[in-house]
Amino acid sequence: MISVKLVIFGLIGLLFSIGMVSPSFAHTTVEVEQYKIEAGWGIEPPVVGIRNDFVFKITEPGETEGSYKGVTNVFKSVEAIAMYGGAIKKIDINSDPRPGYYFSPVIPTKTGSYTIELKGDISGTIIDIKIPVEDVEPTAVLDFPPTSSEGTADITALKNAISSIQQDVSKIKSGEASVSSDEGAAYDFAIFGLSIAAAAIILAIIALIKRK
Repeated sequence: MISVKLVIFGLIGLLFSIGMVSPSFAHTTVEVEQYKIEAGWGIEPPVVGIRNDFVFKITEPGETEGSYKGVTNVFKSVEAIAMYGGAIKKIDINSDPRPGYYFSPVIPTKTGSYTIELKGDISGTIIDIKIPVEDVEPTAVLDFPPTSSEGTADITALKNAISSIQQDVSKIKSGEASVSSDEGAAYDFAIFGLSIAAAAIILAIIALIKRK
């Protein structure tokens, strides 16, 4: 019985933790020979369904040691492709007024990981790279009040349900509640165990959905 409880509560903890862990990344910079190519989102964190931009910064060494200058007209000879899972899309790149800066408007439609592929050449230097950008988040990261607060009642209900069932189990063990035979008692314990698991999983999933 103890091992069953450990499995159940471990499952509950896993389900609740799914919506709580979110990776955090900055812009990613890749070096190709003398060029530094940086890619990321214009607004961070990126949120699903909200207009954003893929942004790029491309520089090369300046005239003085340790300095860098923006590279212009890069995307006349370099193709940019946005990738999400098996979906790909060639994107149009606009030049920012600042030399070496570029952007491409986009509305991310799904949460998760996006990658930008750049292929072509810059002044004869072959460019063929894939750059991951920060994961797109669900709208919950901007919600106020946070929708997760609504899940408090569900968590309380979960605790109360488990406590009530455990009390019934204790009564059977102590003899306060009678059963017709050992076989019947085993059957009751099995039913109670399944009830705990079902209640825990259903309520945990409800709370998880509300977070998202």
